[in-house]
Amino acid sequence: MISPFQDKQILLGVTGSIAAYKSADLASKLAQAGALVEVILTQSGTQFVSPLTFQSVTGRTAYTDADLWGSEGHVLHIGLARKADMLVIAPATANTIAKLAHGIADNLLTVTALAANCPLMLAPAMDGGMYTHVTTQSNLDLLRQREAIIIGPVEGHLASGLSGLGRMVEPTELLDHIRYSLSRGGPLKGCKIIVTAGGTHEPIDPVRGITNRSTGKQGFALAQAALDKGAEVLLISGPSHLSTPAGAERIDVVTAMEMKAAVLEALPDSTALIMAAAVADFRPVSPPEHKIKKDQGLPQISLEPTKDILEAVAELKSAYGYPQVTVGFAAESQDLLKNARSKLAAKGLDLIIANDISSLDAGFAVETNRVTILDAEGGEEALPLLTKDEVAQLILEKVLGLLDLSGNESS
Repeated sequence: MISPFQDKQILLGVTGSIAAYKSADLASKLAQAGALVEVILTQSGTQFVSPLTFQSVTGRTAYTDADLWGSEGHVLHIGLARKADMLVIAPATANTIAKLAHGIADNLLTVTALAANCPLMLAPAMDGGMYTHVTTQSNLDLLRQREAIIIGPVEGHLASGLSGLGRMVEPTELLDHIRYSLSRGGPLKGCKIIVTAGGTHEPIDPVRGITNRSTGKQGFALAQAALDKGAEVLLISGPSHLSTPAGAERIDVVTAMEMKAAVLEALPDSTALIMAAAVADFRPVSPPEHKIKKDQGLPQISLEPTKDILEAVAELKSAYGYPQVTVGFAAESQDLLKNARSKLAAKGLDLIIANDISSLDAGFAVETNRVTILDAEGGEEALPLLTKDEVAQLILEKVLGLLDLSGNESS
């Protein structure tokens, strides 16, 4: 399966900040993900990290100002600019930000930036009050108006010993934002995909509840796979500590009722709904306002069914035609395919993903899954044991195949 980074030409600019050590990690991660990374260091950047460091982790040339006047002369920056899919400057100092804002091209990095037509991403890094200074903020506003993508900085300990806003974001976060930017022209461009994830929590009292073992990993992987194909993604999640994929809009809910309300509100302008959440089937009737005390004896807890989200979606789809594609999940411990096929028909689904939760290496709280994909036409595809990311990518391929994108600008 092709990574969004595969064979993408990433031009990484490194300027004079102690945060330059993070750039070496970023360059390494980009190269490992399949990107072709070329680095340009400013003169001050070379004082913190050597070109050899970047050449070692990328396997490609790292350029400095000396190369601007080398054998390739003035054409070097044009060649670098024209083949770049993205220019990322991390760290971006206040000085370089000011040069970019005002079109000053006095080194290899800034003259290349002036010649580039690709997306520009900046990760500011600076000390003291430099980031919040009115001049820096004005320069950043100018760059945003020209569609530059500004990521960070964050609060934290600074090189001077002060604490404040100025730390460069971590390489893993930058990697996620680069991934999102590279995916914007994908086949699902212009489509809105709703993904639900995680389990719901139905309160017994203010401190206890009925829940399940779902961690949300498969749902979050589906959100990332949809983003990778260019979609705009709304991720509706039950309680989860997982990080939101860069570019996704996230709505946090707790109960099945809250998840239903969020799904139905978002549905009218959606292209597809992927219901990966493990929604509770039952909830306590009238949970008390205060904690149930154990010295009061064994409580009697009456349950009632929760409102079925997919049934409500099926009614709306029948009446109004949206979403185009609806995908459900069936987590079963017995009669897997029989129960999944029954749910597929009853809920008017286009696809259902069946997985056996009794398997120790698949399902809840593990990194892998083994699923069978059933469709409304009677098709059935059993997948081998795969990572949840791989499962998500295959499901999105199925969704893409079912969508009518004739009115979509990416078609």
